[in-house]
Amino acid sequence: MSIEVKELSKLYGTQKALNNISFSVNKGEIVGFLGPNGAGKSTLMKILTTYLAASEGDAKVSGYDVKINKQDVQRNVGYLPEHNPLYLDMYVKEYLSFNAGVYNISKSKIQEVIELTGLTPESHKKISSLSKGYRQRVGLANALLHDPSVLILDEPTTGLDPNQLVDIRRLIKSIGQDKTVFLSTHIMQEVEAICDRVIIINKGSIVADKKLNELRDDKEQTVIVEFDYRVEDTFLMKLPNAKSVKNTVDFVYEITFSTSEDMRSHVFDFAHDNELKILQLNQKNASLESLFRDLTTE
Repeated sequence: MSIEVKELSKLYGTQKALNNISFSVNKGEIVGFLGPNGAGKSTLMKILTTYLAASEGDAKVSGYDVKINKQDVQRNVGYLPEHNPLYLDMYVKEYLSFNAGVYNISKSKIQEVIELTGLTPESHKKISSLSKGYRQRVGLANALLHDPSVLILDEPTTGLDPNQLVDIRRLIKSIGQDKTVFLSTHIMQEVEAICDRVIIINKGSIVADKKLNELRDDKEQTVIVEFDYRVEDTFLMKLPNAKSVKNTVDFVYEITFSTSEDMRSHVFDFAHDNELKILQLNQKNASLESLFRDLTTE
């Protein structure tokens, strides 16, 4: 097991940032850790990387207790915090060389992580001259220097432009082939593009823990249909497995069905039997975004 968290709590005075949470992450998983601002994401990551001590409960990384075996945990974790701390006046190779000395590892590792993170064309430059995307690559390279088994990334794509996003996503996905990746983000597309599994936290408590394929195979769907005439909601509710009907605009309806069966054929038959023309007919499954919204809003 790469990460084990059992009944973990963190208090700041009387405020509970984390409230008795438990979960585990297997070796080789890429797990997205989602939650609104202030939900406790960064607090948990700081506990897992030994920057903070928990108030109650236990946590282990690569089998090492974060309270008892701090140095062992640090040797097994690569951490990229939300605000990537870099020495801007240093050159890329100089910065990585400095950190290699801190870890007491071979300087030959520097070129390896430079190539792995796509920094080769920028490696001779000062960090201050790099774009945000390349600065994130420097942070990732630094996190990988000591060849950790677990990579913990706190908001790794914040502030990146669309091209940089694609590059960093691809890089994280590639790294996840060999290492366990636990990443915090509030961007739903990030999780769907990178992760195998999602854990959602709200007000310090875990409210969902699902595999991404479970979300995609959710036994609920919404069919969006546009007819050429208005139809009473009560008639549409007679469709098999119809759960709700919403007239969104003009003659466009969103019909939610409580089944994984593709219901578009039933809607088509309904239109045919009632001499209606269908101007559009689309299906959407329950999305990660809708799940997140349902679980984190009052």
